[in-house]
Amino acid sequence: MTDTPHHAPQPSGTEASALTALTTPDDTAKAVVIYSGGMDSYTVLHRALRAGFDVHALSFHYGQRHSRELETASQVCQQLGVAHQVVDIRAIHGLIGNSALTDADRDMPGGDYDADNMAATVVPNRNMILLSLAIGHAINIGANVCFYGAHGGDHVLYPDCRPEFVEGVNAVAAVADFNPVRIAAPYLHDSKHTILADGLSMGLDYAQTWTCYLGGEYACGQCGSCRERLAAFAEQGVDDPLTYAAPEKMS
Repeated sequence: MTDTPHHAPQPSGTEASALTALTTPDDTAKAVVIYSGGMDSYTVLHRALRAGFDVHALSFHYGQRHSRELETASQVCQQLGVAHQVVDIRAIHGLIGNSALTDADRDMPGGDYDADNMAATVVPNRNMILLSLAIGHAINIGANVCFYGAHGGDHVLYPDCRPEFVEGVNAVAAVADFNPVRIAAPYLHDSKHTILADGLSMGLDYAQTWTCYLGGEYACGQCGSCRERLAAFAEQGVDDPLTYAAPEKMS
């Protein structure tokens, strides 16, 4: 990889593979990783590092109801020596506050992670906003790839994690500047337990992540995010290293 910018969008025939590829021949040495502090972005962060990128991690404070993930992200990046910025965009909270993730007065739904009971956790247009800022940062520092942790389990619930969304943003990012930026979602078609299996194969410590939608002393074990995480660990036959207030038993 080189630091030389490239001035032509990737051919359309390579788009599908480029969305999930860790590297392509056109990548610069630098990469931006949208890093929430959760399991998926933690695994993506390590994949980008192992692929040889000079990683610049971005976390966003957009008015979410707790900051446990952001604190976790900061600690991990400090330990790894990874460049990291927590970007405060709470001024937009009033524009995207119609979600249980951003409104502490709303009840957090529990139960399985699916569209029937977790729709209240959708933050309007969140990934479009975060990716737009990450693309700008990438252009600013001479990177031409932005990683984020969309995965197959999110498709039914979060519209801005679907392959067609990623394809659309990737197409826009290729023409938004004279230096095109590639949007990469390595786990776009994979399940949570596949992501976990990949991370465990790298020896990653998932005690360094926070998944729970609530920000208590311990993970709640009952929200959809906790249940999905616990199911992934059960699928791998491995104990989750996090402490839970009321863990949901998964078989």
